[in-house]
Order: sequence, then C-alpha cells, then structure tokens
Amino acid sequence: MTEHPTHRDTGSTATAPGGSPRGETLELRVGAPAHGGHFVARHEGRVVFVRHALPGELVRARISAGEPGARYWRADAVEVLEPSEHRVAHPWPAADALLAAGSGTPPVGGAEFGHAALGHQRELKSLVFREQLSRLGGVDPDAIGFGGVQAPAGERTDGLGWRTRASFSVDGQGRLAMHAFHSDRLIPVREMPLAVDAVNDLRLWEVPLPGIERVEVAAPASGSAPLVLFVEAAGAKPGAADRAARRLPEGVSAAALTQETGGAADGAGSLRRLKGRTWVAETARGHDYRVTGEGFWQIHRLAPETLVGEVLGLLDPRPGQRIADLYAGAGLFTVPLAEAVGPSGEVLSIEGAPGTSRDARRNLHGRPQAVVVQGRVEKRLPVPGAGAGPDGGGAPFDGVVLDPPRAGAGRAAVARIARARPGRIAYVSCDPAAFARDVADFARHGYALRSARVLDLYPHTHHMETVGLLVRA
Repeated sequence: MTEHPTHRDTGSTATAPGGSPRGETLELRVGAPAHGGHFVARHEGRVVFVRHALPGELVRARISAGEPGARYWRADAVEVLEPSEHRVAHPWPAADALLAAGSGTPPVGGAEFGHAALGHQRELKSLVFREQLSRLGGVDPDAIGFGGVQAPAGERTDGLGWRTRASFSVDGQGRLAMHAFHSDRLIPVREMPLAVDAVNDLRLWEVPLPGIERVEVAAPASGSAPLVLFVEAAGAKPGAADRAARRLPEGVSAAALTQETGGAADGAGSLRRLKGRTWVAETARGHDYRVTGEGFWQIHRLAPETLVGEVLGLLDPRPGQRIADLYAGAGLFTVPLAEAVGPSGEVLSIEGAPGTSRDARRNLHGRPQAVVVQGRVEKRLPVPGAGAGPDGGGAPFDGVVLDPPRAGAGRAAVARIARARPGRIAYVSCDPAAFARDVADFARHGYALRSARVLDLYPHTHHMETVGLLVRA
C-alpha cells in the first residue's frame, strides 16, 4: 500500500492546570474503531476518540473537544509516527486531515475513512456493526450468518464516483464550499472525487454564487438531466439564483428553493423553476420514478437496484398479498412491490414528507392496488382491531418494508408495526446503532432477527447500509 506522507506538528503537548485541553496535542496508540468514524485511544485512563487514524498506529492527535474533568475527549490525528500497513494516500486532498494539519485549514467532512485501503475500511465497518448489534441489539452476529461488510455488485475498485447527490454551502466570498466536521467553518472546494462525473462536470466552483446560501445537486445514475437547486440567502438581492442558473451548462435543470423552515420535500419550502424542470427522472429495475427537488433518493449510483433486489429477495412478495412500505419516500420499493402483488393484492405507502409523498402518488399512478398515505408511521399504519379508516382495521400484513431515517424507527413505530402483525419485515437501515436498537425493541414484541446483509454503499466514509430480515417468533 502507498503510505500517506506524515505531517510533523510542532504544537505544545502541555495543558495548563485547570484549563481546557482543546488545541493541545497528545501522543496516542490507537485501538479499535468506534461507531461514528472514531478510533479508541487512552490517555492517563481517559478515553480519547480519535479521527483520521487507524488501529495500531502511533499518532500525535490534537484535542478538538473535551474539558479537564470529562470522561472522554475527542481528537484529530495530525501526525502519524508509526503508520498502519493499511494507510494509503487520501483520494480527496480537501478531506485529508494530515494535509489540512500542515496548512492550518481543517478538512471538509464526508470522507473520514479515505486514508484507509478500501478493503480495510470494510473490515473496520464490520467490527463496528458486530459491536453495535451485539451490545445494543442483543444479537450474536455469527448466529445470523453475518459475513462482513460487502461491496455492491458493480462497484468501482477505487470506491470513487458513487454519489449521485451532493450538498454544498457557499462561503462569504460566493464560492462553492463545504463545512469542516462539526464546525461552522466553510472550506472552498472544487472537484468531489466521491461524486459521479455528472456532478463534477457542472464545475460549480467556477460559478459565482453571491447571495446563495446552499446548493443541492441531483445527477441521476440513468444519465438523465441533472438538477441544481439554489437556496437564496436571507436578505440577498433578488435574482441571485437566476444569475447562477444562467452560468450552468446546457441541458441542466435549475430551480430556486425558498426555504424558511424546511424544504420542498417536507412541505415547508417551495420551488421556482429557473430552467428545465424541478424534478429528476430516476430508474431502478426497469421502473421509472419522478423525484422532485431535494426529495429523498438513495445516494449511491448502485443503491436503488441493489436494495430493491435485497428487499424483494427477503419478502418474496406474491400475488394477492398485503404489504406496507414504511418511510416509503418516492416509492422505490412500493412500485416493484405493487407489481408483484398484482391487482388482487395491496401495497400501502406511508411517508411523512408531503412533497415526497406526492411524488409517490405520481409514481404509483395507474396501480390501484397501491394506497398512498402521508403521515407518521406510528399513527397511520393500520392495525387489526383498531377500527375502520386509514389508521386501523384490515387483516395482518404479509410483509413490511421499513426504511426509516438515520435515527431509526423508534419505539412507538416499532410497537405499531408489531401490532400490525406482519409475517416478515425487511429492515433497510443506514445506521448500525439505530438498527440494533430497533432490533432489540422488535425482540420485545416477539420478532427475531434472522439475517443481516451489510453493504458498503458509502465508500471512504464510516457509514454503511444494512438490510435485515425480522420474523415473528
């Protein structure tokens, strides 16, 4: 492996008596990975969570958070004294912590595992998943046949070029920028190696963005026209988004997003068309979808096809069955499930975001077996014996697809799903801790985890995607 050049930091290692340790440096031997992209080290009995390191390394790390009496501190590696054999050159200089330490500019967030060989990244994620499932979920990973974090079929060997969605901020000089990790500081950026070519081909770093607060980009993996959303800053001169849109290449759609408390997807914002259209056309397994504005869609270019295949394989939907798709988004899973259960079956889509639910209604047009409901799962999922209407009644569900936000479904939603008595639950999760907590809650309601496949749909980051099968015990 290619070793990354180390940076020699000359910062002080002393902490003033009773003063905050933040900004000081420590020499640490790095241990196991922890959930969230950190690694565990110890200093005089205190736990220090270190970013940008690898297990076994000896590093000098600068403390980024913590007080003298705190149980743990957080730190960033700024010099590697003894590198791991798995350390490689970071593919994105703007996110390289060691380069950043030398320049005095913090790295941008979003590629915190880029300094590790891709195979080792997956080993680290596997260790984290095992620890979370065992500790929080009460499940032995080996008992369910967990085989480690795997790449999706068709992934690039370098793990780059996968993001079809990207979100940028704009700095005070009107330049495209991103935030440093857990910081308000903005770092100007150019190419994003994790993004598909269609995002970088826009060359948004060359577009003057005065008066713009945020830029959202969606570039469908199908090759259909990208969409750029410009969020104008409060108090900006009128026309900032219009001026930026005129600098975009031909064939690219653009819209202005008015956003006081939320976005167009959650009903708290509105879209104004600038050029082209205000939505993108997505495709997965032969089905076409319309996704408006910044509405949710799986980010990795291979994720829609991969996850639909996993879910259909776990639920094995048949004609005439009754299935619920919860946190359904624009209908990625609902559409193929409606096709599988046929006119004699029923698929219920429940999505909380009004704009995204409207997308689902459009995408399911012409399929009378699909029922689209907008609202909260814990209130709108029908349960047997709860009375008539959209919130109750009906036979138990044969299957449920559960694809909640990063925080997980939560106890109220889990209890409601259990009351609906589905025979099988295909749980899609982007956070192993939330997944494990929900698995433990399902166990209290009589559901057992039978399998879990973990996919590396976020290369060079600490994130992972789990598809688990829960069955009624």
